Parts: sequence; C-alpha cells; structure tokens
Amino acid sequence: MAQSPSGPRTLIDKLWDSHAIVTREDGQTLLWVDRHFVHEGSFHAFNKLKERSAKVAHPELTFGIADHYVPTRRSGRNVDPAIQNMIDQLEQNTSENDVMLFGLNDPRQGIVHVVGPEQGLTLPGLLIVCGDSHTSTHGAFGAWGFGIGASEVAHVLMTQTLWQRKPKRMRITVDGTLTPGVGATDIALSIIARIGADGAQGHAVEYVGSAIRALSMEGRLTLCNLSIEAGARCGMVAPDETTIAYLRNRPFAPTGDGFKRAAEDWLSLQTDKDAQFDREIVLAGSEIVPVVTWGVSPEDALPITMAVPDPDSIPDSGKAAQIRDALTYMDLKPGQKLTEVHIDRVFIGSCTNSRIEDLRAAAKVLAGRKAKVPGLVSPGSSLVKQQAEAEGLDQIFKEAGLEWVDSGCSMCVGMNGDIVQPGERCASTTNRNFKGRQGPGARTHLMSPAMVAAAAVTGHLADVRPLIEERT
Repeated sequence: MAQSPSGPRTLIDKLWDSHAIVTREDGQTLLWVDRHFVHEGSFHAFNKLKERSAKVAHPELTFGIADHYVPTRRSGRNVDPAIQNMIDQLEQNTSENDVMLFGLNDPRQGIVHVVGPEQGLTLPGLLIVCGDSHTSTHGAFGAWGFGIGASEVAHVLMTQTLWQRKPKRMRITVDGTLTPGVGATDIALSIIARIGADGAQGHAVEYVGSAIRALSMEGRLTLCNLSIEAGARCGMVAPDETTIAYLRNRPFAPTGDGFKRAAEDWLSLQTDKDAQFDREIVLAGSEIVPVVTWGVSPEDALPITMAVPDPDSIPDSGKAAQIRDALTYMDLKPGQKLTEVHIDRVFIGSCTNSRIEDLRAAAKVLAGRKAKVPGLVSPGSSLVKQQAEAEGLDQIFKEAGLEWVDSGCSMCVGMNGDIVQPGERCASTTNRNFKGRQGPGARTHLMSPAMVAAAAVTGHLADVRPLIEERT
C-alpha cells in the first residue's frame, strides 16, 4: 500500500490512504474500489468487456440498478422500444456476469443513489463509484463516492481498481440552527451561490458544524449530492450516531456483533484535530433562508425574498453577459421579484430530493391545499413509494392535483418520457437547471421539496415559511 503522510489527517486523507495501492511517477494512484454501481447507461463499458472476452472481476462488489431511462408510468403501458432495449441489455449484462440487479420488476428498484443507502450497500469508509456524477451523494455516510466515465467504468469492471489523482481538501462549516422551512437544499444552494459552480473544483469537501450534525441522513444525502454542482470531486460528512442509527438493520449492513464492531470503526472515521485543509468556508446556519435559482447554473441562486439580478449593475462584463444570456433563456426581467415569477408545472423527485423525508416535507405543505399547476411526484425507490403510500402521502399529492408515479430518475434528466415542454417553467427539486436539462427549451428553477410545494399551491415562486406558519 502507498505510504500514509505523517501528522494529523483529514477524513479524505484517511479514506485515500486505506484504498491506495501504488502511485505512479505522474502522481496518479491506483485505488481499490469497494462498491461499483452500474445502470442502463453502462452498456458501453460492458461492450468493452465483450470485445476483450473479459468478465467482471468482482461481481460480488458490483450492483446493477435500472433508474436513468426507466419509465415512471409502468402499469399497462408499452415501454419505448429503445428504452426497453437498454433495460434488457442491463439485465443481460448483469446476468452474464453474475452481478446482482435491482431491475425494473424488483421490489427494491429505485434511483441508484437512493437504493445504495437504503439497502445498506453504502457504508462508512467505502470507496464507491458509478457512471453518474451524483455518486457524491454516498459521502453522507463518511464514504468516498464519485462519478466516473465510461472507460473508467470498464476499468473498474475488469480490475476493481481505478487510477485517480488525489483531490485537494476543503472544509465547509455550517454552525447554528436552521429556521423552519430551511433545509439541506437551501444550505447547498447557498454554498454554491457563494463559491460558484467551480468553487470547489478539484476538492474533496467535508461538511462540519452543528447545523450539519442536526441534519438527518436524508438531509446529508441531499447536501453531498449537490456537492458536485460546486465542482467538487466529492462531498462527505463524518459518521456519527445518526449514521449508525440509519444503518442498523439495513439488508446489506453487518449484523449482530459484526455491526457493533463495524460501528466502532465507523465512528473512528473523523478528521484529526489540527488537520490542515486547503480551503475553509464558513456559513451561519441561522442566516440561511429558502433559496431558488433564477438562471441556468446552480450558482444562479438567491433567497426567495430577493429579485432577479440586473446585468447593468455588474462591473464584470463577462459576468454581465452571462446574466443577460441566462435571463433571455429564462424569460426573466432584471429587477423582477422572484415571488412574481409564475410557473407552469412542478416536479418532486430525483436523487437529490426523493426520499421519504423529502416527500413528507412537500406533503406537509400540500395537505388540504390545491395545486394551481400540474405536476409530477416520483419517489426515489419502490420502497420509498411503498412507505409513502402506507403513510397516505400519495393521497395528499393526488388530492392536491399532482400525479403520483413510480420511481426512477424521471423529469430530472428528460430522457425517459418525463419532460418539461419547450418554454415551460418548472419548479423542481432536481440538481441541475442547465439549458434543456429537463427537455429542449425547458426552464428550470431549483429548490427544496417544501418550496416546490409552495410554488405548486401559489402558481409562482413563493416563500414556504408563511404557508408553514399557517399550520402552526
């Protein structure tokens, strides 16, 4: 194994050291991979294996999940032939390589970044990769998760290893108490707005502070998921008792005395006192308010109480030009109040905000109210859907006028039948508001599930806090 540095180490240092095998002269290190998730889009990598007459080296460490292209309206409907072919390919590729598959008809199916934690496949201290950039989600457990490209997916399938360059270290501290109506999405968008969409580029981000510790695992998953939108290589939160409680009795987690021993090891995965970071960011949790995006990058985010920026007031000509372009695409006017921006539809789902806590937050706002616009609610997994229905959340969504569908990436990516129509404006719990992300010409505003619910019942971008206060 590669030599560990002397002196205090950060969490990412410890995870790096425990997975490093050998370092080349060019500075890249060969790392051992503990978990590899593959989905329908991974067929390119499996094709590379077939070209070499190779098999998956460690099928017991690889898990297939159908999520990106799967339809979310599955009962009694014909699936698009091209999508069905991708689903069939995943089934064939995993079967031929003895890889466990959470397929379309599996009761545990869902979005990969929801299913991994839910099943206990995501555990503290593991190195986890997937051909999807939001693999950073898994860092919520003190794991090291990051997305990889098609050629890297093939490399991991064939060797269970991966060449990487060590990331820099960034620590983001959020202390204080969040006010009602403010959650992990608001923290993440506030950070991205402050440091920029490339502000954490090349860094592994560790989130610390009392506001982070107060987050549930669902909240931490959302926060780490959105790390990639700040350009980070990964995001992580050190394990604590909240982590242990979540993992207890998960299907693939250790059991009995093995769980007790594992928990002791997990709780030791902490950054050492006096360990050095390359960059430090500090936010006050009490100052964070509900946030929405107005432009075509997650960094184009502002408190809901503010107005669309005026490019004429921006001294940086390049930045001003970007703002003008974004406002043209989004059909917004400089100085327009965000609460005056009308929407055409809403979406609640994606690997960012589709867990049971997210659905509860939205349902709490929607209960007894009617949506003024159409919308779609897609739970993050079949098990989340089952739990939501047991709690009656599906009835709240349907009575509000929203459509309740099956699990999958759905309207986040606009390539599975769920799209925002050209020119339509969508309030969305997803992770990217790029041009065309939810469909050609779609206009996306990112926000939390509670804020999307507020937009649904008002018909425009709205501050959820008064709606919450009405219920207290």
